[in-house]
Amino acid sequence: MSDFLVSARKYRPQRFADVLGQEHVTRTLKNALLRNQMAHAFLFTGPRGVGKTTCARILAKVINCENALKNQDAEPCNACESCRKFDEQLTFNIIEIDAASNNSVEGMRNLIEQVRYLPQQGKYKVFIIDEVHMLSNAAFNAFLKTLEEPPAHAIFILATTERHKIIPTILSRCQVYDFRRIQPEEIVKQLEEVAKDQEIKTEAEALHIIAHKAEGSMRDALSIFDRIASFGGKQVTYAGTISNLNVLDHEYFFNLVYGMLREDSMGILKTFRDIHQLGFEGNHFMDGLADHLRNLLVSKDPGAAQLIEGSQDLKAKYHAQAQGAPVSFILDALAIANECDLQYERARNKRLHVELALIRMCYLQRLSDAIPSFPQEAEKKKPEPGPAPPQVIISPPPPVHLAVFDQDPVEFQRPAAPAEQKLPNHYDTPKIRSLKDIQKKAAQSIQANPDSAVELKIETFEQAWKEFVDTVEVLSLKTVLSQVELALEQTKLLIKVGSAHARNIIQLESSLLEKLRNSVSDKRLEIAIVIDPEKAKLMESQVKKPVSLKEKYELLVQANPKVEDLILALKLRIDHG
Repeated sequence: MSDFLVSARKYRPQRFADVLGQEHVTRTLKNALLRNQMAHAFLFTGPRGVGKTTCARILAKVINCENALKNQDAEPCNACESCRKFDEQLTFNIIEIDAASNNSVEGMRNLIEQVRYLPQQGKYKVFIIDEVHMLSNAAFNAFLKTLEEPPAHAIFILATTERHKIIPTILSRCQVYDFRRIQPEEIVKQLEEVAKDQEIKTEAEALHIIAHKAEGSMRDALSIFDRIASFGGKQVTYAGTISNLNVLDHEYFFNLVYGMLREDSMGILKTFRDIHQLGFEGNHFMDGLADHLRNLLVSKDPGAAQLIEGSQDLKAKYHAQAQGAPVSFILDALAIANECDLQYERARNKRLHVELALIRMCYLQRLSDAIPSFPQEAEKKKPEPGPAPPQVIISPPPPVHLAVFDQDPVEFQRPAAPAEQKLPNHYDTPKIRSLKDIQKKAAQSIQANPDSAVELKIETFEQAWKEFVDTVEVLSLKTVLSQVELALEQTKLLIKVGSAHARNIIQLESSLLEKLRNSVSDKRLEIAIVIDPEKAKLMESQVKKPVSLKEKYELLVQANPKVEDLILALKLRIDHG
């Protein structure tokens, strides 16, 4: 065996000042030492790998140090005889006990027996009981009296990761110190120091991945660091880190969101197929996507960058993508991701379950375009005296259906990714044209060739609509389309529906709107889907109310009067509840 020592042991803090992320604990302990206000029992509680046992050992070392209080810094001097024996593990004044293997009453009796003896050197005998929550209730009760009134030379330091398992009578006899998770930034700094000491080359993003995977535990972070360093041969790279830790590359999520903004459903499904083939479970992938969307939402506020865990380059990528992603899209996508995660375990076809969630996210932009709005011209008009006209809600169709050009077709798409974000080939799409540019080009085309504007007839659109409805096989969709009323106002075709649900369904029928658009050649044609209040009221009146038991009975008797005679003959009682 070699003399190799894992980093978690090699770089274990030897002074309070070296302990990361627990300043509230170390400062309190040092002040208590300097003021000679030491308690006789402590309870250190918190997550794994944050320094509970380390602080217990440092405190035990300082208590018997000959120079700690003389130097007025409450730090071990590492020069006196007590400190040297502690470092060489030759001291009998500090006793560490593992409660997991000494959790019985008999083990507690042996501990109480050792408490009676005076320390061989120094003033105090310190007992460190690790994983104290593993003691049985009988052992806890046997320990109560000694813990409450120990000899003057005895100090107890209890450590646990599960405070809720400690009985209240033990908690009331100890000074409780809650240890916190170590922040990722502090873990990254410590890893950089370790890498520098071991002459290991590192990449910043790789260290952030390790810190995120450690979940606030410095011990876990150092263990992962050793593993990655062994794999890379004195190098800790981003590619090697995500490969060893089975972490999904950030670029997958960036490309997925760009694909959603462009409504590239096929590209999204291909990307998820690649992710699935890498061995990632659907729920873990969805958790990562939800975390990515959360970071995009946070990036909307430049002052909240510290809430994102990652390097500065990664934060810049989030900020760049957030500029092209509407807040409504991010919030709706987060809701879908959360719903997918909650229903994942119940789904039989889990891959299809995730794919459906991704497709729903893909078309969120189109639904957001369908939000009802009033025309600006209508807002400027003053209402004439008389009864108020019925409220008509105009919902502009998706940009792809707004205008028609005979000779110069315009290709539409969603906002492209920022210039610095180069995407794979299957995401490459044509250049965007804004709505103002399209309208300007249409006006110029009509002025140059006024004969191209032909007379629009409602019959033309009704015929095209009927032909499309005849091809629909889904009964629910066919019912919705059959209840629609078409109207023509100059160059605007109004599709009147009775509910927002029907409006959203028609918005998604791109082939239908394309057929209406192609049925004429007038470049000025606009298509709008509106909610007609009269149709809405009619639909509400047509909703059948539930029939009560009494009404059912009356209808049955009306259809066959002999039913009543049968009930009387059998002496039955009718419950009309």
